[in-house]
Amino acid sequence: MSPRLMKTLINLWGPFLGAGVKVEKISADYREVVVALKQRWYNRNYVGTHFGGSLFAMTDPFYMLMLMQLLGRDYFVWDKSASIEFISPGRGTVRAHFELNDNILSEIREQTAGGEKYLPELPINIVNDAGELVARVTKTLYIKRKPGR
Repeated sequence: MSPRLMKTLINLWGPFLGAGVKVEKISADYREVVVALKQRWYNRNYVGTHFGGSLFAMTDPFYMLMLMQLLGRDYFVWDKSASIEFISPGRGTVRAHFELNDNILSEIREQTAGGEKYLPELPINIVNDAGELVARVTKTLYIKRKPGR
């Protein structure tokens, strides 16, 4: 699937529309994704900051989708678990930046070459427009080479 089509489909996906999550960028090689969340009346919490569930949701599928595109059909790639640490109140527009480099991809291929599962932990920082850290998310993925490939 082309990055442009992927971006369009994700931005039309109901849960992201409802939360106010918007994909701003998917690079042509699927190695970089930028996701934004503008603060609106419907995604604020009781104290007037970003609802934590929306912050968490904005990080949900991206590493999995990126790796599925980069590794191809020879691999199982699933989200296994995730955790979030709230650092400071989120106000205004916040962004999450996802990036995969050659080192990460090489490590995944090495760790799964013999058919073993690999559970990499990939970090995501959510920052405000001033570049201040709002939350830190850690995604654990399940990656395994498909049998016979």
